[in-house]
Amino acid sequence: MKFLFIGTSRENGGAETHFVTLTQALAGTGHTVEAVVHLGAPMAQALADTTVQLHAGRFRNVFDLRGYHATITAARRLKPDWLVGDFGKEYWPLILIGRLLGIPVALFRHRLKPMKWLSARLVARCAQRFFAVSQYARRDCIEHGMPARRVQVLYNPVNMELCRPDPVRRATLQQQLGLDENAIVLGCFGRLHAGKGIYTLLDAANAAMAQEPRLHCLWLGSGTDTQQLRESIASSPFPARHHQPGWVADASPYYNVLSMLAFPSIATEAFGRTPVEAQACNVPVLCSDAFGIPETLQPGVTGLLLPPGDTEAWRDGILSLCNDTKRRSMAAATRDFALRHFSTLVIAAEFVRQLGDLQN
Repeated sequence: MKFLFIGTSRENGGAETHFVTLTQALAGTGHTVEAVVHLGAPMAQALADTTVQLHAGRFRNVFDLRGYHATITAARRLKPDWLVGDFGKEYWPLILIGRLLGIPVALFRHRLKPMKWLSARLVARCAQRFFAVSQYARRDCIEHGMPARRVQVLYNPVNMELCRPDPVRRATLQQQLGLDENAIVLGCFGRLHAGKGIYTLLDAANAAMAQEPRLHCLWLGSGTDTQQLRESIASSPFPARHHQPGWVADASPYYNVLSMLAFPSIATEAFGRTPVEAQACNVPVLCSDAFGIPETLQPGVTGLLLPPGDTEAWRDGILSLCNDTKRRSMAAATRDFALRHFSTLVIAAEFVRQLGDLQN
């Protein structure tokens, strides 16, 4: 099949990662994939050395004629089987271009923020396929006016070659971070702000450190609360056992230094990419039992579900995985789980299968 992806975002979040990973997955399984992107943006940089052919374009808003021109030009040249979009500001332009050129449109919804009333009722009806990224997100779409029969689910794919166990990386990072090889490392990766539950995790980690001298915590990422978190760590009982390297462009190597990953969000989450990436690297996870997050793990097998915002429960969960036997047993099951449910091969095949389903 031939696909033209349109994604002119200049951000570097979950939707952008999905765009890059899905295009690469489809191209890697023999499909022809091209993309209209904002050249110089993180997505364009990530796809620059791949087989995905890029076209310069940008939609500043639904009325941006330059975006229409770039997309129509690329579509007329490629003659794709599908136009695919990930970003809300491009929903209506793609629907209009699809109608103009007679090309079906597939759209993804990554956010839980409700669309405007008219769009919520019409976008999924006007696109030939509309995908939410979890069952939870699908229910949210339906609750906000989308017709249930028009909303399908496709999980975010994870590049299993990029996210994989690597003992050499592990040893290198342990040395860089000044960690003993017997250290138990709890990781929290991503945007650092209060809605991600970082302060609950900090309190829980300190409480666990009081009982487990091998425990360290690695905070990787940045956000609005980066400085406040740094100050809270500095005044905590164990500041030397917290490590804050800051933001890195590619977090995948750092999973290898972890013994467990925490995803303690208290704000709504449509999905949770970092728990899946961690499991792909043989790292068990501790996740909030809320929103779309429980769909990212096999509770009791590859990780634990914990009540969001409950410091004592998170302390106990951390200490539970400080038990070497339990943690290693879970770690042994994680990569196979991620491969079966979230690998690029699995998600690309499911995407094509759902596009081929003629039932509307």
